Amino acid sequence: MKFQGAVIKEQGVTFAIVVVKKHILDSPHESEEAISTFMPLFPGMPVVLMAQGFRGIPEYRGRADIVNFLANLHPSQIPWQEYTYS
Repeated sequence: MKFQGAVIKEQGVTFAIVVVKKHILDSPHESEEAISTFMPLFPGMPVVLMAQGFRGIPEYRGRADIVNFLANLHPSQIPWQEYTYS
């Protein structure tokens, strides 16, 4: 399985962002499952999920301080890359 994501280090915190479908982000249960699934791929890092809303505006779910930080970034400022998960 391939997915889009990024690893960012900001103010001494290294965290991962993973792009998911909007319905996963909208469901607290599915969001928690997705975060748990991706955590082993980013050991020791908090994982935040991102999906684009209806108007293409990114929405995030995860640790509140990281979500607040990301809300002030334009998606083009995030170093996206493709990951492969088997």
